[in-house]
Amino acid sequence: MNRIMNRCLVTALALVLVPGVMLAQDRRDKEQTYVMEHPYKVTKITPPQGKKVKNVILMIGDGMSLMHVYSAWTANRGKLFLTDNCQAVGLSKTYCADRLITDSGASGTAMAIGQKTLYHAVGVDTLGNPQPSLVNLAADKGLSTGIVVTCRLWDATPADFCCHNIDRDQEEAIVADYVNSPVQYVFGGGAKLFKNRKDGRDLFTELRAKGYQMPKTWEELAQIRSGKVFTVPYEVDAPVPAERGDILARASLKGIDLLDQNKKGFFMMIEGSQLDDYGHFNDLNMLMQEMHDFDRTIGAIYEWAARDGETLVIVTADHETGGLTLVGGELKEGKIVGKFSTGDHSGVMVPVYAFGPGAEEFTGIYENSDIFHKIKKLLGL
Repeated sequence: MNRIMNRCLVTALALVLVPGVMLAQDRRDKEQTYVMEHPYKVTKITPPQGKKVKNVILMIGDGMSLMHVYSAWTANRGKLFLTDNCQAVGLSKTYCADRLITDSGASGTAMAIGQKTLYHAVGVDTLGNPQPSLVNLAADKGLSTGIVVTCRLWDATPADFCCHNIDRDQEEAIVADYVNSPVQYVFGGGAKLFKNRKDGRDLFTELRAKGYQMPKTWEELAQIRSGKVFTVPYEVDAPVPAERGDILARASLKGIDLLDQNKKGFFMMIEGSQLDDYGHFNDLNMLMQEMHDFDRTIGAIYEWAARDGETLVIVTADHETGGLTLVGGELKEGKIVGKFSTGDHSGVMVPVYAFGPGAEEFTGIYENSDIFHKIKKLLGL
């Protein structure tokens, strides 16, 4: 009896503390309708004709599936920068070393280090040994490196490229790894774990001592002209799209402007982080807002890459979240009707889109860890 009462208390407490869980359960398997009132213009971008790959930009839509993409395409009246301009499309198998259904720790790590690892691990192999990521390998070859996200920096995807831990829930330890990462440009959230820590460390002070400029706002960041930059303007995550505006695109382009000063080239990872959140919450409205924000960022990056001529842009996902199914809608009206089947991840393959020199390397069906090896080869790491 006591065991049953304890379980009931735990369940009740979880529902009080995590209202998103209740809302997701209320929405699941029920039709939701979204209409995009103000579609945005999508232009045709002429891809570069050269073969040389000097820079690689890896863009990850956290939890983004083909259904997310197609729903966003429908809502914007059959137009997306992503789909209308990519030159090659492939499929990535997302399972991790010990589970069919992965998480962002294991799946992002596969792309970052080229090995499938354990569920919840970040930047380590299956034995828990730290492994060099694309950020490390690029830095070792003299390339510049950057990370831009809209989530907290201790979240799995950015940590996969800069940190090492067998358990993604070890958040304070994970954040501390940024101090020793060679990454030169960082933009994301999570300021609260860089300061007021249990171990008494002030990571901002330590980063400043290593030569990083530490702007606290976009306005301060915009004024920087060169050097290493570590920007954490949010205590946890960035606000919703309606409040943050196009900060993902602006922060990404600012990072590119700084990293491109290196004549040897650069590697950058950009994440549309909060698609995953609204997949978990089964919130079609907010999911589409995040998808369209990510797509407009993709458009800005494609346009820069087309002008540069030596930059490969890869857009993919770490896994699918929410089990979204498009069950109805109207293309001319930008109307979609969808259902979610889960509040967690699913095991489907995810799309890979490529634009620029080397795009042809990303056709076909392959392991998510192969994305690492393809990038490594193209950059000569």
